[in-house]
Amino acid sequence: MGNRIIKISNFRKTIHYLQKNGVKRAFYAAKERIAEERKAEYIYMEPTREVLTAQREEAKLFSYRLSLVVPAYETKAEFLRELIESVLRQSYENWELVIADASSSDGVEKIVAEYIEKECRIRYMRLTENNGISANTNAGIETATGDYIGLLDHDDFLTPDALYEMAKAIYETEKMKKDPILLYSDEDKYENNTRCYVQPNIKYKFNFDLILSNNYICHLMFIKADVMKKLKLRKEYDGAQDYDLVLRVVGRLLEHTKVVDLETKMIHIPRVLYHWRCHEASTAENTASKSYAYEAGKAALEDFCSQRGWKTEIKHSLHLGFYEMTYHPDIFDVRPEVGVLGGRILDRKNIITSGIYDEDGKRLYKGVHKEYSGGSTHRAVLKQDCMAVDIRCMRVCKLLQPIFEQIMGIPYQEVGKQKLADVSGISCDEEGYRKLSMEFGRAVQKAGYLVVWDPKTTTKVKN
Repeated sequence: MGNRIIKISNFRKTIHYLQKNGVKRAFYAAKERIAEERKAEYIYMEPTREVLTAQREEAKLFSYRLSLVVPAYETKAEFLRELIESVLRQSYENWELVIADASSSDGVEKIVAEYIEKECRIRYMRLTENNGISANTNAGIETATGDYIGLLDHDDFLTPDALYEMAKAIYETEKMKKDPILLYSDEDKYENNTRCYVQPNIKYKFNFDLILSNNYICHLMFIKADVMKKLKLRKEYDGAQDYDLVLRVVGRLLEHTKVVDLETKMIHIPRVLYHWRCHEASTAENTASKSYAYEAGKAALEDFCSQRGWKTEIKHSLHLGFYEMTYHPDIFDVRPEVGVLGGRILDRKNIITSGIYDEDGKRLYKGVHKEYSGGSTHRAVLKQDCMAVDIRCMRVCKLLQPIFEQIMGIPYQEVGKQKLADVSGISCDEEGYRKLSMEFGRAVQKAGYLVVWDPKTTTKVKN
């Protein structure tokens, strides 16, 4: 039964994609989705009782109070109970749960009242009217008393170690004399019909150009209380209010932090701590159910660029909730922190063979067909910062061209319509290109610049 439900859901998505993007792209999207489903099944493993007990003991080291704000509106009883129970089960006990209820009925209030009788850490707010998700959430944010404030959707729930991992990350970051402003974790989806956990979203450490393509941070996210209370959510971006908030946190940090140093303020916790429930009314299950949200996300990005004075054009990508940013006239002119722009290298069968490298020198997206997006997160078609790009498909800003010449041993020249660096004077095998690419990437980062990978920049190699 579970597989049948998932296939029906995918069929719905494929039809919508077909209508939006045409037959060819819909064919490859469906083919990729089928291939992804054939991979090893994901299984979420909850921490054992012994592990949670040890966490409760260790948590005595942490003094941070964590506030969870939930905007509720006619929430289904089973969803609300599961949410509250997931908070009560936390191995970290210094928390408060603020439920801001804009329902017209008293269903939410009655259920919460049952818990408040026994648990003083739960606070209930009855809002006089429903002013939308941002205004409703802001009412809870204003009354939150924690050191950090996190947002929890009224139909989702937490893993039992979620708040412990957040508090531990704050503690360990502060021990390194750093000031964590925003923290976020990995997440998965909970299929309500099958009671299965699916599609784990295993995220990156903070990646500036990736956040300008999509709100990959999403859930679970906590923000330092003074920052959250000052920024709050903006009603005009309802549907993408979380994305707008993240972008404004980044914008605030950029006032006194270099782009390359943002990851010391934006902390990724590499653990699944949040279960995003899939049901027919949710965006997780039906991406077309809230099309206004994607317009709001585009508007939030446009506002971010406008605040920076960037000359850009934002367009919806082939995938809902993902965006393409075009710089006018050139990324190097608009963003001086970008030192290198690289792209992907394809073979004769249009398969990615090289282009982007991680910190270990691994070629990301190797073996992915050029028409594939890289799975449900679509990372293979998104701009993103990286350790290095292949020297056979890159451009270098003027200030870094002397470093290129020193490492490569040849003059820097550009060729072709894409103005790629001419490395025809270098003769080596694939391992040689990898070593040169990594050496140059490290030198660029040491000089304080970003290496940006843009899959729209593409070249082919003979093999």
